[in-house]
Amino acid sequence: MSWELPSPFVIGIEVEEAAIDAYGHANNAEYLRWIERISWAHSQHLGLDIHDYRRHDRAMAVHRHELDYLAPARAGDSLELATWIVACDGRLTLTRRFQLVRDSDATTLLRARTRFACIELSSGRARRMPMDYRDIYGRALVEEPT
Repeated sequence: MSWELPSPFVIGIEVEEAAIDAYGHANNAEYLRWIERISWAHSQHLGLDIHDYRRHDRAMAVHRHELDYLAPARAGDSLELATWIVACDGRLTLTRRFQLVRDSDATTLLRARTRFACIELSSGRARRMPMDYRDIYGRALVEEPT
């Protein structure tokens, strides 16, 4: 697979019939679900999961999604979704990029970017990232070409 950035974290996705909308392709909401799924999977792979978030009373919550839908996914398609952490200010925010590719023809179906803000779970207020988060997410940082 030809990824736009080096060293992606990748998951496979099989487009199920239930994901298909009235237009005959995967509903836009499915792409958001896939982005959420890979974000959690990557964090767990790095060593942070919901138990860590609860223990620290801190979570990375979506602040902004930017999604560019480039081509449709259809029922039965095999896809690969990649993510990279491309920014982490070490204080409050973290940014991920995503690329969704159809296996059969290597077509990029989606490019996306999500900005997360660190919040205190108990209050919902913005709070500084714990040192563990800064270290773990910071080590996974991939530099974007300029």
